[in-house]
Amino acid sequence: MRIGKGLILRTQVSADAPGPGWYSVWKDSKPPPPHLRLLLYNIRYATGTGPAFHLPLPGAGYLRNTSRNLSRITEFIQAQAPDIVGLVEVDLGSRRAGKVNQAESIGKAIGHSPHFQIKYGIESLNRRLPILNKQGNAFLTRYPDAVQRIHYFELGVKRLIMELELDQVCLFLVHLSLKRSHRHIQMHHLASLVKSSFKPVIVAGDFNTLWGDHEIENFISHSGLKNANTGNLPSWPSNRPFRQLDFILHSDAVEVTRFDIPRTTLSDHLPLVCDFQVRSAH
Repeated sequence: MRIGKGLILRTQVSADAPGPGWYSVWKDSKPPPPHLRLLLYNIRYATGTGPAFHLPLPGAGYLRNTSRNLSRITEFIQAQAPDIVGLVEVDLGSRRAGKVNQAESIGKAIGHSPHFQIKYGIESLNRRLPILNKQGNAFLTRYPDAVQRIHYFELGVKRLIMELELDQVCLFLVHLSLKRSHRHIQMHHLASLVKSSFKPVIVAGDFNTLWGDHEIENFISHSGLKNANTGNLPSWPSNRPFRQLDFILHSDAVEVTRFDIPRTTLSDHLPLVCDFQVRSAH
């Protein structure tokens, strides 16, 4: 996908990338079929949920060993038979996870190619702190010819935008800021990136729209996308959901044939499952 001129959003690569303009390509694969299933899931680093998560101190559950819950999450994802998985809040190999890269582990179990990146900006202090320096997002896909590109927002603690280009569609995965003013600017940048795409677009992620539906409505109006969740079903918290924080948004050319939010409490967020096809331009 080409990026239009004058784009506000800054594009960078990680310190591990070979050089400027780097992206990864897998070849020798047939193009994806017209019907695809996307699973979006904020897995909370597989640390689980429930009242005990905040004992003996608030947030103490983030230091839990994740191996047992990761196995449950993997089994759940495998049962959904997705073609593409967007994972938010993935541990990429900290001591908490037993130095297991959760994206690679799940990808191997379900036969998908993993694409992952730390969610903080290139110069962020969080990249040098234990545990935080392994916190990221990931795409998993059964199509090894997918092209991955990495972009970063200018503002916010969580700055990562992952792009995955398939034959017929481009997907973007985000985890937006908890701060409202930063979120507003991030959405503006994201809309600019969407508009620069020469292919139909799907934007998925945890938008942290804590101030209500008007936040996402403004983004939808500016970007021209549609919400796959036409019933505005809530996705958080998983035990008693009342707020829609997680979204799958799509271009007009993307036809959603099925949308579901399975009830499971493996994370504090519920997963989103979306079946879609890309309509031909002819």
